[in-house]
Amino acid sequence: MSTNYKNLPIKKKIGQLFFIGLPGEEIDNQTAALLETISPGGICLFARNTKNAIRTRKLLDELSSKLPFQPFLSIDQEGGLVDRLRRIIEPIPSAKEISKNGNIENIIKLAELTAEAIRILGFNMNFAPVVDITDETRNGFIMDNQNRTFGKTTKQVVEFTTTYLNALQDTGVIGCLKHFPGIGAVEFDPHEELPFINSTRIELLAKDLLPYIEHFENENVFAVMTAHTVYPNFDLQEKDSNGKLLPSSLSHNIVSKLLRNELGFQGLALTDDLEMGAIVKNYGIGEATKMAFQAGSDFLLICNEQNAIIEGFETMLEAYEKGEITESRIDESLERIFNVRESLQTPLEFSEQRLDEISVEIKTLKENL
Repeated sequence: MSTNYKNLPIKKKIGQLFFIGLPGEEIDNQTAALLETISPGGICLFARNTKNAIRTRKLLDELSSKLPFQPFLSIDQEGGLVDRLRRIIEPIPSAKEISKNGNIENIIKLAELTAEAIRILGFNMNFAPVVDITDETRNGFIMDNQNRTFGKTTKQVVEFTTTYLNALQDTGVIGCLKHFPGIGAVEFDPHEELPFINSTRIELLAKDLLPYIEHFENENVFAVMTAHTVYPNFDLQEKDSNGKLLPSSLSHNIVSKLLRNELGFQGLALTDDLEMGAIVKNYGIGEATKMAFQAGSDFLLICNEQNAIIEGFETMLEAYEKGEITESRIDESLERIFNVRESLQTPLEFSEQRLDEISVEIKTLKENL
């Protein structure tokens, strides 16, 4: 059991709960001040941060040297539309494209090339794979339209994402299953509004939750990302203090009762980005941050505005000072964070030549799909 966090001051403990985004390709004075104030446990980079291979590696190396503990350094490198590195390496195929012929070797190859490339750039984590289900009943729904899912049946999704996750992690990059408890039936984008899914408990267990159940049995999952979605017909659906349906990412019933207690997952629970419209339009970033932590999340993702990160951090400090969250609860999340941190791998030696070779291999892979 890790004890690295035990003697940290409370501000540093709370900072470790934050997984944040940065504005650009370098650490300017404002960003340096933010890192000093927050001392976040994780950093997620986006296309705005990854325009050039050398600058990306320099940024990630500097983050590792500036922060007191090795940060989780992640990216959404799924493929297809969600490809943050397309200006550095050959764009990678989507989950739907790589799995369409059921060729397991192609899926392994994609995971291995993805992991090697991002380790060369300095990352140690990838927010993938998506384990949402888009079967024939969900043709034309947003996750299907975006080609972000593996296969057209629950069985295929389980098989293909298990293959992908194992290959990714065997190549030295921690994966993250998303979006719990399942958003394959979402019909519009939670970046803008709060989506509804009308599935019952029976339907969720038979379809959307099945990949999580199967993955957890394999005991190879370090992290799960929760969705910003409501499930009106699910018996665990909660309402907030104003009587509105509570998003799953802010729900104690979903994060603690379902994910932790019913399904037995003891790894990291991460929110999706709390700045999405589905959340901030209803709760504001500070309140949402506190609610997500109270629900049972370990990592709180705020990925865009630095003012939002500061507001979330200050709200958490205030909640602690008021007794709304306890140090023992903070330590529960830190125990999980520091335990998983021990599995983070160091970057590979930087090589633009090898990145060029990976691009050629990706092109070949796409030509043979």
